[in-house]
Amino acid sequence: MNELFQSIETLPGVGAARAAKYKKLGIATPFDLLYHFPRTYIDYSSPIYISDAEPMTQAVVRCTVTKKMHPQYIRKGFTIYKLIATDGISDFTIVFYNNPYTHQAMQIDREYYVYGKVTGGMLHREMQSPQIQKVEQAVLLQPVYPQTTGLTSAMIRTNMQKALSYLSCESTMETLTDALQEQYDLCSLTDALYGVHMPNSTEQLAAARRRLAFEELLLFQLGTRMLRTRAKVHNIEPMSKDTDLQAYYQGLPFALTGAQQAAIDDILRDLCSNQPMNRLLQGDVGSGKTAVAAAACAFAAKNGVQSVLMAPTEILAQQHYHTLCNFLAPIGLTPVLLTGSMRAKEKREVKSKIANGETMVAVGTHAVIQKDTQFQNLGLVITDEQHRFGVAQRAALAEKGGVPHKLVMSATPIPRTLALIIYGDLDVTVLNEMPKGRLPIETFAVTGGYRERAYGFIRQHLDAGEQAYLVCAMIEESEQMENIQAAESYAETLRNGAFAAYRIGLLHGKMKSAEKERVMADMKAHNLDILVCTTVVEVGVDVPNATIILIENADRFGLAQLHQLRGRVGRGTQQSYCILVTDSKNEESRERLKIMSRTTNGFTIAEEDLKLRGPGDFFGNAQHGIPPMMQTALTGDMPLVAQTQNAAAQILAADPFLTKPEHNSMKLAVYRLFAKNGENGLN
Repeated sequence: MNELFQSIETLPGVGAARAAKYKKLGIATPFDLLYHFPRTYIDYSSPIYISDAEPMTQAVVRCTVTKKMHPQYIRKGFTIYKLIATDGISDFTIVFYNNPYTHQAMQIDREYYVYGKVTGGMLHREMQSPQIQKVEQAVLLQPVYPQTTGLTSAMIRTNMQKALSYLSCESTMETLTDALQEQYDLCSLTDALYGVHMPNSTEQLAAARRRLAFEELLLFQLGTRMLRTRAKVHNIEPMSKDTDLQAYYQGLPFALTGAQQAAIDDILRDLCSNQPMNRLLQGDVGSGKTAVAAAACAFAAKNGVQSVLMAPTEILAQQHYHTLCNFLAPIGLTPVLLTGSMRAKEKREVKSKIANGETMVAVGTHAVIQKDTQFQNLGLVITDEQHRFGVAQRAALAEKGGVPHKLVMSATPIPRTLALIIYGDLDVTVLNEMPKGRLPIETFAVTGGYRERAYGFIRQHLDAGEQAYLVCAMIEESEQMENIQAAESYAETLRNGAFAAYRIGLLHGKMKSAEKERVMADMKAHNLDILVCTTVVEVGVDVPNATIILIENADRFGLAQLHQLRGRVGRGTQQSYCILVTDSKNEESRERLKIMSRTTNGFTIAEEDLKLRGPGDFFGNAQHGIPPMMQTALTGDMPLVAQTQNAAAQILAADPFLTKPEHNSMKLAVYRLFAKNGENGLN
């Protein structure tokens, strides 16, 4: 067992150079390697005839080599090697480039499985640089792993076999009790790890994945529930229930909705408790979360307590700073802004104001969690777009105030089932009412054939003094995705064509922060008529005069992301429009866009998105620390989710902090999972 937790460098066949590459994948030990799960599998168990393969797609073919061609020396350092093979029905050519070894190793009249991209026409097919397996030695379900430069899937498979051989003693690895395994019909952990890395059948693979998904869902929920219980152990000084917020309400330029007032009531009740608040404020785009957060800041300030609002990007931090200044100025509060791009002198001045208590409200990016940012009396921590933060960042921010109240804001509507898991340590408040005067955004899904008509529609609104966003899926041209409108070339085309008479700006994620800020400011000041942008415009831009958003290649985006983008318009009192352009013939893609046209309810859209695409759209890749096997489970196996919720509740009801001997391994696994994701609140 000790071998599993030594450096990956000690694993036979790895060494220092390969260990450095594994480090890039977050793999430091053979144990970590065992939890580096395949992203997919090549299924050699159902080969097809070469004539049935779609051109330019990957296929598995069982064939016999019939002839070897002489090498073709194209130029110095470049040689083509070809073989002729038959699948029993058709002949085809196998091509290798600068690979004499495989060419020599393949034998005439020997049977092989070949897997690769099929090219050519109906009369003659080719397969270029395929993966090869001898039929009698074939692994029929071959795992394909997430890789990095210089570390191939084949290398990982070889190293994985050795790591699996360390699993000699099942009982020392097992995290789930025998009773749990029996109750939920789960295989052992050792069988599961063998089954996911070296499956002999689809049935064995399914059983392995179910066991691993169950375990990670269970551990995640045990951890979040333990965090929630532990947070309630702390007793803190409650704020005064008699604190009057009438001046704040009267200073707002609008009347609060019923949902906003109810959310504020929830938060104030928490602030006046002797236990720290842990609350999620979940609201659709434009539902008014910032006004609720500002009320919490005002209440805390009147109680002599500092607040900090942390946003994931400088753009969003700037937006919140300006909004909070407007909301809090009437009651004499002046927030400060702290971001990474500020000059050193500015930063020192702001940090001094925070440290000596001269300011009661701070807004910033990750700069507010740096070690040299000290608060005099931090009692309220607000994080926005929670899923964009690493867990470690949230923990570091929370630690600055000892045991502060925590409010998490998210504009991403999350299905209730998913929210219960991801935010299992938080109480949830939902803003389900839009401010008065907001008109629903009219949404149209059209093909590229309607683009010119859409441009004409946009010009009409620009001529009326309104503004528009045109969103692209990519920043630069790409050979692999050449049909996708790239933002830079798209903006140039528009400047020279359909919108030559209008002022066009460009915004994308590769621009420097100062550049982005300048473009955003120009859009807000109406120095631009059109902003061509990538998804960086999802959050942070609040331009009430922008009434149209056209999204190119809309089928490339998830529904949740499309909904977020749509929320960039409809911020004022004018009717706003969203035009989704796609040339996809895929029926599922078209159905997804119809959903967008039918409803503007973010929670309905979120439920559909979870069914269609899984949780990746809500949290992005490798964000929030959701384990990959758990992501697979969340894609649609709701019965498994329900089972793990029940199991977690039963386990903690009998053993709230997993202190019983039979839960030792489980407790260690929970700590290991949360430590890996940077969460130290369990210690």
